[in-house]
Amino acid sequence: QVQLVESGGGLVQPGGSLTLSCAASGNIFGINAMGWYRQAPGNERELVAMFIGNGIKYSDSAKGRFTIARDNGKNTVSLQMNSLKPEDTAVYYCYLLLRQGPFWGQGTQVTVSS
Repeated sequence: QVQLVESGGGLVQPGGSLTLSCAASGNIFGINAMGWYRQAPGNERELVAMFIGNGIKYSDSAKGRFTIARDNGKNTVSLQMNSLKPEDTAVYYCYLLLRQGPFWGQGTQVTVSS
């Protein structure tokens, strides 16, 4: 059993910052990918930032504003989000891809509004 617990979402004004965190627990072996997706109302779920193998992938909208970091020893991943825009409003999901398959967190709401 694998669990992902996210924290750090909330309401922030445009131009502000938030940091999301995700902690994975359970039978975790062979991490192939770990990172973040988001889904805004009426939109499909989209990749935001991801550790894939030894590399990092960012969406075009995240490049230059968001920074993903991980602690392999603690199986945690974080997403530092700066210069937030109203269009960043979405539910953000932690994602973990193991040998046995993909796992998702429950999601944390990020709302960017004045």
